[in-house]
Amino acid sequence: MKGTLYGLGVGPGDPELITLKALRILERTRVLAYPAPENGESLVRGIVAGHLDGHHEELCIRVPMVAARFPARDVYDRAAVELGRHLNNGRDVAMLCEGDPFFYGSFMYLFGRMAERHAVEVVPGVSSLMACAATLGAPLAARNDVLSVLPATLPDEALAQRIRDVDAVAIIKVGRHLPRVRTVIEGMGLTAQARYVEHATMASEKILPLAEVDGDTAPYFSMILLHARGNAWDG
Repeated sequence: MKGTLYGLGVGPGDPELITLKALRILERTRVLAYPAPENGESLVRGIVAGHLDGHHEELCIRVPMVAARFPARDVYDRAAVELGRHLNNGRDVAMLCEGDPFFYGSFMYLFGRMAERHAVEVVPGVSSLMACAATLGAPLAARNDVLSVLPATLPDEALAQRIRDVDAVAIIKVGRHLPRVRTVIEGMGLTAQARYVEHATMASEKILPLAEVDGDTAPYFSMILLHARGNAWDG
């Protein structure tokens, strides 16, 4: 009998935000896989480290943090082969995913390579979007509000137009785009309604009004939440 690949959403950083289902699967699987940068420790493994007892065979998937599809495509191709070997030998594999596997998660690239040939189960997790809203005390949307998730990588005009078209936005992948995004929001007269959070639920968590954010870069794990009314419950 072949094994099952589990894409485990383990939440945004707080180890206590892993779901009971994900924890149960983590504890009973024999093989543990997780992404990591080319150099350094895996953040997602660090999230669950306190739940590990040493019984897993571990597979670290080193992924270049670059925008280009190559060499990342090669990395996922090789990882799919390695994971498939374990599955074909009857071993279940738990693949760790920060936040939720299908909310801008890299697990989707493995899912696309493996779902037609292997049993794959996705276990949803607390996403960064939900974590940032909770951390900021800023409900995302109410009643008939339209909420849009916008990558900061969008061109300025596209970003501004999409903000105009909706009631609330979450701007993700801020990073080096912080000055440009801040300028767009300022030009629209919406700075007072914008809130910033980085490393939500982690020990290094930081929350500020966007107007008080210094510097020209932000961490990868940062987000700006903006509601046209200021607060979703207003109006």
